[in-house]
Amino acid sequence: MKDGVNGVALAVFIFFFLVVTVLGFLAARWRRAENALHLDEWGLGGRSFGSWITWFLLGGDLYTAYTFVAVPAAVYAAGASGFFAVPYTILVYPLIFTFLPRLWSVSHKHGYVTTSDFVRGRFGSKGLSLAVAVTGILATMPYIALQLVGIQAVLDVMGVGGGESSNWFIKDLPLLIAFGVLAAYTYSSGLRAPALIAFVKDTLIYIVIAVAIIYIPIKLGGFDDIFAKAGDAYAQVNPATGKPRGSLAPGDTAQWAYGTLALGSALALFMYPHSITAVLSSRSRDVIRRNTTVLPLYSLMLGLLAMLGFMALASGVGAGVTGYNGQLAIPQLFENMFPSWFAGVAFAAIGIGALVPAAIMSIAAANLFTRNIYKDFLKPDATPAQETQVSKVVSLLVKVGALVFVLTMDKTVAINFQLLGGIWILQTFPALVGGLFTRWFHRWALLAGWAVGMAYGTWVAYGVASPAQKHFGGSSDTIPVIGQIGYIGLTAFVLNVVVTVVLTFVLRALKAPEGVDETSKADFTADAGDPGVQKDLPVGAGH
Repeated sequence: MKDGVNGVALAVFIFFFLVVTVLGFLAARWRRAENALHLDEWGLGGRSFGSWITWFLLGGDLYTAYTFVAVPAAVYAAGASGFFAVPYTILVYPLIFTFLPRLWSVSHKHGYVTTSDFVRGRFGSKGLSLAVAVTGILATMPYIALQLVGIQAVLDVMGVGGGESSNWFIKDLPLLIAFGVLAAYTYSSGLRAPALIAFVKDTLIYIVIAVAIIYIPIKLGGFDDIFAKAGDAYAQVNPATGKPRGSLAPGDTAQWAYGTLALGSALALFMYPHSITAVLSSRSRDVIRRNTTVLPLYSLMLGLLAMLGFMALASGVGAGVTGYNGQLAIPQLFENMFPSWFAGVAFAAIGIGALVPAAIMSIAAANLFTRNIYKDFLKPDATPAQETQVSKVVSLLVKVGALVFVLTMDKTVAINFQLLGGIWILQTFPALVGGLFTRWFHRWALLAGWAVGMAYGTWVAYGVASPAQKHFGGSSDTIPVIGQIGYIGLTAFVLNVVVTVVLTFVLRALKAPEGVDETSKADFTADAGDPGVQKDLPVGAGH
């Protein structure tokens, strides 16, 4: 890291940061509808986004600071195993093509704002809806934290925020700044803010990756030298484990961990509230189908970004530094390789790449609280204006929770924040996706399966240690019966499904009450142009 503050890079970063902040506030007037006090308007952008806006919104939502910082940092630290994010984003799009249009149709018909709304309407169970809502909020908070860590990483590299010896306020000032910016424009503009900012974010990211994948290898002597130097670095023994640091390809013992992590992450990605929020903001099911066919283009970018981990290693970033924070590797690579002005552009891409998804995540979590805790249990007669106001306030509180994650847990393993959330959110898959295709599962069985999956996943993840953390040190552990190391979330999911299926047979045999299904078969296939789809359904319908 260069001595002092990189003034040029910081100035460029601040310029773009101010641009998107202004856009965030201006977004409050963008496509503003007369019923602006409805939660549909603040929390879903009026359900009016077409293919182009949805493309950028979903891209900004799914490809985050996690993309720019944590994935290449995982490659930097351990080698090719960090590439698990590439196959899982390839697997996910054919999967969601089958069920997201169905979710959009039934949600549009009944005015559902969240996945918990759908679960409640489909199974007639407030308890199951509450479980899905709480899980969504719990899983979203560490995901927001990951975005804040990305902002902190680039500011640290630029010399802003101080080192580990600084007092706590100065060291964590970047997180406090990020919280203030996020809180202000999400409160004011709702989902329209990240939708508008996503245009700037994606443009910057594509420019930076296009330059980086050409310019940096030229400076480092080509890809042959990069892979050779990275291979030598991975062959070195890690003093903390007594084993080689990593490898250019996963070994035989790592293949189960790699495969199960990719599959489990693919199943979990669109269970996150922020993913569903972006989907439900679309104006038709055709918009969803079109986007699932073209969004894999982002996976190409993700593969190129992951390769930056090899480049950071080959360039000597962190070499000879004991306990080097791998989350700083890519920002440091950019500062070392690029002219200061373009390093500032790259840092802005990472920073904005954190702000966009963090805004959507906080909105999605707030919608869950408002619709499925506040309205269902605390104030059933809440007006649309009251719902919107509660969501705005809760969006602030969710960010505070994310700050707690960052300030109390080890930031050098930021990727585990998201992986832990993945373990939790995957347990909502049977209720959501299962409910979109069948009413066979019993509501009590789904709730029991969820509870078992959550308990098992959390307990096993708590027991995983790493050189950096005594607890929650990773997301992989031995898979029972098979005896191979695998993704804890997928094991918990399988246990969840088994419990759900067995108890469904038992409860159906006992003729246990099944709850009222307020949906019909036609609700799952209707488009916006279908007379059966009520475009202007008041917020709160379906409750």
